[in-house]
Parts: sequence; structure tokens; C-alpha cells
Amino acid sequence: MVDLPKKKAGIVACSGEELAEGTVSRLAALKVLERLRPGSTVTICLPLFLAGGEGDRAFARFYPTIAIDGCELRCAARATEKYSARPTASVVVRDIVAERGLPPPQGCRRLDAAGLQAVEATASRVAELVDEVLGKPWSRQGDSAAESAPAEEAEPVEATCSCGSGIPVTKLTIDGKAVELIALRPILEQFRAAGKPPDATTAAELLNTVKIYNEVPEAAEASTSTALLREYARFCADKEGE
Repeated sequence: MVDLPKKKAGIVACSGEELAEGTVSRLAALKVLERLRPGSTVTICLPLFLAGGEGDRAFARFYPTIAIDGCELRCAARATEKYSARPTASVVVRDIVAERGLPPPQGCRRLDAAGLQAVEATASRVAELVDEVLGKPWSRQGDSAAESAPAEEAEPVEATCSCGSGIPVTKLTIDGKAVELIALRPILEQFRAAGKPPDATTAAELLNTVKIYNEVPEAAEASTSTALLREYARFCADKEGE
């Protein structure tokens, strides 16, 4: 297995500004990122994600993501699924408000008391989902039971972005199309370090390893294998010339 960055959960929040629930979703995401689960989460910027941000899309393909939407349109969840992969989990603020019998939030730029209640309820639910998708035991003390202070009293930590998560993305031309592959560079480095020659046997191993981190349609396996072997041969030649 390739040595990739520590597994975290990506949080993508609704960008709607015309509804109070949109503001609730963003503030709830920020609370999870900075106070409740700062060591286990990163933020996915929805506008950048939609605009084609490679780092954000790569993160959402490789790591679990949680979408927080204000209303039933589920824009954040739908965008994540369309451009990357279906979110591991998703929540809708309006559903949480209804389930907990809270009054509807009011205000867009400045939430009322009901809106602040909705933020607390939504953030609490998302924090639970973070623990579930990462397989961590729940704790009132935030990311780990070893932390000395409850998450509510901890100093806020600046939220980190998924584009800086360190997930390497490489573009290869396969069947005349540019295809993004996650973790290809470290895979090639691993194979070269193991002394594997750029031959047919290695090509099959490369394809199987790449498929651990990337979805490769069965119909495209042959062309992908050819492209991978070509890239590996080029990689080995470049290293020998250094």
C-alpha cells in the first residue's frame, strides 16, 4: 500500500445565502472544523470544487466526505456526487430542526436564537458522523479521549483546506482523454524502489495497485494499463538521467 496522508473527513457545506438554513450549515461546518473535530476534518470549498479544484475533487474521491445542506435541494451533496463521488454521509438542516422540534431559524447574515440552536444541533450531528465514517470512538472531549478539555471549551483551531491535504494527483492521457489518477506518483516511486522493470508483468501489477485508489472501468483497463506502463517507463528513464 502507498503511504498517503492521514485519513480525515471532508466537510462540504451549502453555499446558499438566501436562506437562514444556508448560514446554519456554514456555521455548523465551521464549528466542527475548528472546535469539535479539528484534527479529523478538513473543509472542502464548494465554489472551488465546482470550478474544478483538483485538490478538493481528489480528496472527495479518496477520503470520506460529509455534506451539510440547508434545504431539500441538497446542492452540496449533489455537487459532490456529480464531480467526485457520492458523499459518505449527508445532513439537511431543515430535517435536523424538524427531528429535534426546534423552531425554524431566521436571519441570513445574523441568525436569531433559533438559528444558533440549529447550528449547535447540526454541528453535534456532523461530529457524530465524522466519528462514524472514520471509525473512531465517540468522546465528549473532541478528537480523542486523551484531550484534556471538552471540545466546547477548547481554543478554536484554524480550519484546514482539503486542497492542501497532500493527496497527489497526476493526469494521464488514456484513450485520447485526460484522466486524473490519485497516488500515481508514489506508486511509481514504490515500484522503482522495488526494482520492478517496465514490462508486461509490472503493467498488470501497476493496474491492480492503481485500482485500489482509483475507479477504472473494466472496458478501459487495457488502455489504462498501457498508459501506466508508458508512464512508468518514462518515470524510470527520467530517474536514471538525474
